[in-house]
Amino acid sequence: MSLQSIGPVLLVGAGKMGGAMLEGWIDRGLPAEQICVLEPNAAAELRATASGQGLRLNPEKPNAPPPKVVVLAVKPQVMDDVLQDVVRYVPEDAVVLSIAAGKTIANIAAHLPKGQPIIRTIPNTPAAIGRGITVCVANGVVSDEQREAAGELLSACGEVAWIEDEGLMDAVTAVSGSGPAYVFLLAESLADAGVAAGLSPELARRLALATVSGAGELLRASGLEPDVLRKNVTSPGGTTEAALKVLMAPGAIPDLMREGVAAATRRGKELAD
Repeated sequence: MSLQSIGPVLLVGAGKMGGAMLEGWIDRGLPAEQICVLEPNAAAELRATASGQGLRLNPEKPNAPPPKVVVLAVKPQVMDDVLQDVVRYVPEDAVVLSIAAGKTIANIAAHLPKGQPIIRTIPNTPAAIGRGITVCVANGVVSDEQREAAGELLSACGEVAWIEDEGLMDAVTAVSGSGPAYVFLLAESLADAGVAAGLSPELARRLALATVSGAGELLRASGLEPDVLRKNVTSPGGTTEAALKVLMAPGAIPDLMREGVAAATRRGKELAD
């Protein structure tokens, strides 16, 4: 299935994540005239796209032809209210794809006709630059074709993975959804450590940011496992080994990361209750 053959698509919410998805779809060839966007606070760029490329923005009546895919890209706290307004735009055979964190399939289904195909997803913030990863789980009535269409739309923002157990979504959120914040903390802490070692704040920040982003790119491009790359940098008796003895000691980074992910997973379950 090609992206060009998926439409019509209804996008509900065109903020940072929704806007990034929309930009990716159009860049990859989904015709703008096949897209309808519901966004009450439309940015000037979105209005320009609507007027210049034929994208339909905030139609007064449900769009025709009806959408095959409805993407819900609104904040979780407004999802219930939004669904009450949007349900009139949603055909019973359209697949509803949600990127709202913490909103379960059951939460979404409660506002839609019985038997509505629904896919719940967890993207992460690198999706804004096309380098994210989105994990998806579908209810039992989503067809193979609808899975494929959802995968094509989501791949505009990066990698896509599927799970069959919705109960794992809290762990997914703890690893990939919250994970960018852990990496940003690493860059922040590395810069602070450089300052403590005598570097100027400007140089320490520059070194930390370039090192973290460069190491991430090397990890992606090399195809090697993280432990292999780590060992490749570590010379016996050298400076890296001296630091890693501290960072990998009992109670240090590996243990703290497990504890942090476990805490995020628990909190995700609490928020879903």
